[in-house]
Amino acid sequence: MPLTPDDYREPLAHAAMHAAEWLNSLATRPVKPREGVAELERAFDRALPERPSDPTEVVDELARLAEPGLMAIGSGKFYGWVMGGTLPAALAADWMVSAWDQNNGLRYATPAGAAIEERAGAWILDLLGLPATSVVGFTTGGTMANFVGLASGRGAVLEAAGWNVNRDGLTGAPRITVLAGAEVHSSVELVLRYLGLGEPTRVQSDDQGRIVPVALAAALDVVDGPVIVALQAGNLHSGAFDPMRESIRIAHEHGAWVHVDGAFGLWAAASPRWADALDGLETADSWATDAHKTLNVPYDCGVAIVARPGAAVSAFVAHTSYFIRDDADVADPMDVVPELSRRSRGIPVWAALRSLGRKGTVDLVEGLATNARALADGLSALPGVEVLNDVVFTQVCLSFGSDEHTRAVTQALIADGTVWMSGSRWAGRDVLRISVSNWSTDAADVAESIAAVKRAIETSTTKG
Repeated sequence: MPLTPDDYREPLAHAAMHAAEWLNSLATRPVKPREGVAELERAFDRALPERPSDPTEVVDELARLAEPGLMAIGSGKFYGWVMGGTLPAALAADWMVSAWDQNNGLRYATPAGAAIEERAGAWILDLLGLPATSVVGFTTGGTMANFVGLASGRGAVLEAAGWNVNRDGLTGAPRITVLAGAEVHSSVELVLRYLGLGEPTRVQSDDQGRIVPVALAAALDVVDGPVIVALQAGNLHSGAFDPMRESIRIAHEHGAWVHVDGAFGLWAAASPRWADALDGLETADSWATDAHKTLNVPYDCGVAIVARPGAAVSAFVAHTSYFIRDDADVADPMDVVPELSRRSRGIPVWAALRSLGRKGTVDLVEGLATNARALADGLSALPGVEVLNDVVFTQVCLSFGSDEHTRAVTQALIADGTVWMSGSRWAGRDVLRISVSNWSTDAADVAESIAAVKRAIETSTTKG
């Protein structure tokens, strides 16, 4: 029998019920999953049914089987990675995006999605103080946002050297040198592999992971040929920002394209609190960030921004007879991102910004940093705890003495499950890394998190 609109009502109602139950549990449930992947594989290990099943029963079964293996990433006590939470308006908008099922590629075919994303992009440029003439594309995440910026830069610097990479490829092209700080994020390195540019040349960074401008100048002085400089707005461990104005000026004096990887930290530009730290940010050539991190929209949603629209369009535009163009002089959404087909990721961004407004967005960003500072202060008061970084944004790195003890505390904390913080290694030491990125984290979460770390210290000390 063909489907009718009524056939959606009951499955959607049950999905909403299960979603509400999940959201209501976040404040009190342990953050870690109750069961591991082996148990979940056994739960889902069954043959494909021979006959159709009732959609509502499928939804109920999915919720029941998946629940023990879900991590409470949306909890105010999740700090393991920079994943953010989900604002109410953004979540609801994302549900409508799924129901509308628009392929947000062409302005002519999906005008609502194109118009909404265009406005969301304009709001982002305004909030972050970036050039209003920049083009904004919505990608899967920060990796692909970096891909957009660096691919745009690759084409631009080769064009300046007299080489058309779209026509002639990379074989025989002038070699592009990519310079990045010593603590460049792995997503940038990954993108450079995608683009056939190889490993970046690492430039000296200071003890907080910030690139040293004098070292950058020295590295550029010996480069012969096209060059790209990759900077950071928000170091993975310290949260620190590269000195933007001086670094970008030096790079531009050497003819470099400057790309800023700001997966979570670019949003600091919305607040005057970081005006000095990010001074000159707007003078770069491209920027990458995630909306599903600091802005707290659902996965997945990266944001790619390119100051020269033509460079992005040149890298990504596709021409075929069946694409109907609304305006030949205006880029379609698919012209500035890697995908021809994609969901309308920018619509939840519009909803988040529309619900927050300018003040709410600033309050969100500043609140995350305030909670990070509170965690650092409270944890540093515990015996044997050392905060290793200058807490300038949302990241906190802790040591508990020896690497062995730090690992033991981390393992005890994860086993406890009340909060989730991730182990890492930074500046030659094992660390417990805290990333504050959830809008719902409050003073009670901070206090409970400090208590959980205290228990982990006591547990690891007793076992040791």
